[in-house]
Formats: sequence, structure tokens, C-alpha cells
Amino acid sequence: MPTSVRRALALFGAAAIAGCLLVAAPAAIAGESQTYLVLYKGLAVPSDAAARIQAAGGTLVARYDAIGVAVARSGSSTFRSTIRADGRVSEAALTSKVVVRVDGAVDNTADATPNIPATDSDSLSGLQWDMVQIHTPEAHAITGGSPSVVVADLDTGLDFTHPDLAPNYDAADSADCSSGTATPLLPGNDQFGHGTHTAGTIAAAANGIGIVGVAPNVKIAGIKTSNDSGFFFPEMVVCAFMWAGTHGIDVTNNSYFADPWLFNCKNDSEQRAIFAAEQRAIKFAISKGTAVVAAEGNFEDDLAHVTQDVISPDTGPGTVRDISNACAIVPVEVPGVIGVTANGNLGIKSFYSNYGVGVTQVVAPGGDSILQRTAAAPNGRVLSTYPSYLPCARKVVDPSGATYCYLQGTSMASPHVTGLVALIESAFPGISVGAATARLTSTADPMACPDISLYAPFPSTSNGSPQVCQGSTGYNSFNGHGQVNALSAVSP
Repeated sequence: MPTSVRRALALFGAAAIAGCLLVAAPAAIAGESQTYLVLYKGLAVPSDAAARIQAAGGTLVARYDAIGVAVARSGSSTFRSTIRADGRVSEAALTSKVVVRVDGAVDNTADATPNIPATDSDSLSGLQWDMVQIHTPEAHAITGGSPSVVVADLDTGLDFTHPDLAPNYDAADSADCSSGTATPLLPGNDQFGHGTHTAGTIAAAANGIGIVGVAPNVKIAGIKTSNDSGFFFPEMVVCAFMWAGTHGIDVTNNSYFADPWLFNCKNDSEQRAIFAAEQRAIKFAISKGTAVVAAEGNFEDDLAHVTQDVISPDTGPGTVRDISNACAIVPVEVPGVIGVTANGNLGIKSFYSNYGVGVTQVVAPGGDSILQRTAAAPNGRVLSTYPSYLPCARKVVDPSGATYCYLQGTSMASPHVTGLVALIESAFPGISVGAATARLTSTADPMACPDISLYAPFPSTSNGSPQVCQGSTGYNSFNGHGQVNALSAVSP
């Protein structure tokens, strides 16, 4: 979805996008401070960690005692080897290499209150083919969500001044994790636009302005999990999930893959450490009652049968490497995460969407500008909120002056599912993460494998293999258990 916001961030996209331009910045000079994850063997950070890190030539940035992970910065070339000499340290991993900037994308808390219905008659509601497709208007006659449910959008930030998001914005549960430690989220924080777009699909208010989100009455928190170039580095991802787990977040949306490795492989000690640290943070959040929804990415890859990685490290210079299923994408391939593929207005998998048996739970509208342009979706893309201060190739301005943008990608599919989980939790207060997930998948509309010949022009970006749909109508690699159905999911 950019390579991280570039195509995984949406074929909008963001973290990985077809045709995205990677421009290498100057290489790091000797002695330049760099960020490390220090993974301890136990699920605790030793009391003397700051002193040990300082003695190794670094500075402690953040410590997460509940999962045994510390974030450090150092300009010493011997920092990693020195800190690894501490017998309590499992591994220390450099989280980024040479910085690369991604240019462009695929498309140039409140007290519990009654669970009340919502309407779908805002000024741009007629352009929301995606909501009609998954029956959110009918679901809103039952519930528009509860303000006691908080959704966190882990993304490039959030324009919380947008008039369609401001009514539902939860400042207390928002944070900026772009430094590796949580700080207040400030105005103008979303310099990519991606986070504001995904947030609107989740929770744009039913207020007569613009669009209506899947869960227009819930609270939306923004957790900035990337830098302003759209890279989601490990220290940012760990920070974001630890924040979510300690702040009572009910659901998180994750429309990205964690940089700098698209696939984190267990045969490399640093990649193994990065995956372990991120997995610990995600498991911590889930253990605290947070549902985690993630986009599968936009590389036309079968994630159950990977053979090559042509992107990593996406911080450049990348190399082509042979991989296996011992290599995994974060967060979508972490156990317990709800994996989402994208489809278009004809109800078939989008040409760009990743897929895979065991990875895919459900499919949701993400848009398809090539195979699925229709009268309802003339450009094939999904419309949502967007910062007025950023350019958008397909901009729509509401009569009120609010700004919206058409984008496509699995990044656009994931927030539909995130919003629906929030509706389920609103309709059935106290439901567990496992039970909410089961209701999501059991009420989805089963979708058969499509005519596979449609995908012949779109082989895997990674290895050139043709796209193949495996499984039956009840469950298959393209659609998982089926397309989410908001009405069925919230009906008694």
C-alpha cells in the first residue's frame, strides 16, 4: 500500500504503489545518529538499560517494559555489536538504512452513550458506491456506532480539522509516534493525505457534509505511525501498538506494511528481531482487547506462495532476493490480524490486490480503475476525506468547501472492515475480539473465484507469476470468507 505507504499504503496508494518513484537521498554520513530496536530475551526491559545503552554509545529513546523492547539512537559504528554483548539482549536491529523519499502514489474519550442509527444523505453520499456495495446504509438504520467505541487509524497522520472528521475526533487517544516515542498530534501532521483518507472511510460523520463513514458515530483517534515521506519504520509501529494497547483502543486500522523490509525473513537476525518486536507489540494490543485490521498490499502477490522480494529494503538500494514462507509481511501476516483484500464495483478482486490462503479473512471495496469502472464508479476508485492543503489528482470539493479525494488500494479496503468491526462492537457491547472477528467472517457474503483470465495482464510484481485463485466459494485465497456485509453483521 508508496513502498510502504507507497503500494501497501494504497495503490493510491502509499507504501507500495505500481509506478511509484523512489528517489534516493544522500547516504548516511559516518557518525550520523541512527535508530535501533533492542530486543531483550525476556518480556521486560532491564532497569539499567539506559546506562548500558549509553555505555555502548547510544541514547535510550523509549522503553516498552511489557514486551521487552527498547528504542535507541546512536552514531557509533560499534553500537550494535557492543549492546549485543549484553547477555540479556536477544538482538539489536538497525531500523533503516539509506533514506529514500517516495514521490507520488498510484493516483497522481467520551462517556458511553446510546447506540443510535445514522443517515446516509450527506452531500456526496451518492458517490459512495463502496458503502452501497457492503450495505452500510441499511446497517445504519440499526446503528451508526457508539461514541464509546474508539477506533485508532495507524497511518500517515490525520487532518483532525477536516469538517467531516472533527465531530468524531478523539484528541486524548491520538498520538504522533513518528519519532519512535509518543508525542501530541499537532495540526498539519498528515503530510501524505493517506491517513486522512482512510480515517474518513472509517468514521466520517453523518452531518450533511461530504461523505458518511462505515461507523459515523464512533470516535476516531489518529496515531501517526510514519514519517512525512510515508515510511513506517519499526520503532514507529511498536510505539503505535503500545499506545493503542495502553489507551483502550477498540479497533486499529493498518493500511501499510512496516519498513524497511516488505518481507521479514527469519534467516536474517536483524529482520527476525524486527518481526519479533513488532509481533510482541501487536500481540500486546490484542491482549488488551484491541482488534487489529490490516491491508494485504498491492503487489498482485500470493502471500501463501512467495518466492522473491524485489523491493527490500525499500529504503534503497533494494535487491532481488529469493524468499520463502519463512518470510512475512508486518502487520498483515502476524497471527491474530484480520487480513483484507480489495475488490471493485463488479465484486471481483482488484487487479492489484495481494491475496493468499490463510492470510485473507475478508474482501472489501478498495477500488479498481482498470477492470471495474461502472456507472456507479466511473473512475473505479473510492472517495474519502482529504487534507485541503495537499494536492489530489481526483479532488472533489463539497459545497461547504471540505476536500475529498478518489484513491484505490487495499489501503482503501481495510478501513471498511475496521469501521464494520467498530459497528459490531457498538451493536454488541462487551463482545470479545475473537467473537467480533467470528461475526465479521460468518456474516460475510461468500464470493466465488472470478474468471482468472482477467488477471493475465497483472502478474505478481515480485516474481512474475500469474495470479491464481485457490479454494471454493465458501473460502478462497482472493476473497477469504467473502465480502463483508454490514447489515448482516449488526443484525440481531
